[in-house]
Amino acid sequence: MDDVKVTVTGEGFGEDSPVRQAALEIEDHVAAGGWDQAPRLFALVLTADIVANQPELADQLGDPDSYTPIEQELPEGREVEDLLPEIGWPGEVAGCAVVVERVTLPADAEGEVPQDAAAAAEFAASHPERQEMRIVTAVLRDGSAHAAVRPRVPEDAPLIEGPGIVPGLVELLASTLQD
Repeated sequence: MDDVKVTVTGEGFGEDSPVRQAALEIEDHVAAGGWDQAPRLFALVLTADIVANQPELADQLGDPDSYTPIEQELPEGREVEDLLPEIGWPGEVAGCAVVVERVTLPADAEGEVPQDAAAAAEFAASHPERQEMRIVTAVLRDGSAHAAVRPRVPEDAPLIEGPGIVPGLVELLASTLQD
């Protein structure tokens, strides 16, 4: 955990970057739809590239140095972690982002989790100290990444963000961008 940088949003917190802005834009967009959503996948395309091909969109897209998220359809009934290794992106896609909702448990419950996947899910869902989280993770081809994690409760919980808070998901996303 020494390499994990966690930032709670607010004035003066964290370094800003285009990948951070993309993650925050996606989190804001998805949050507007509420909770209990299916996983969502986004291609990140350099806004300048979109404007070069469609100049009429320039006023709508804003900063040409930013990344525009473009939502992709995902097949139903598959875990996104199982699907990501099968995905590859064309060169025009500068990065990608995924949104998932997950249940987390306190560290002291780790030894109690059953090995069977169905039993583990039931255990987590019924655990009195479980916490539901929405996780947005964005990765660019240059290796930069950012994640934003929002707890479901309390409703006004601050957004937790940083480049290293979900390394496994970052690694999965980065693998989809390899040639």
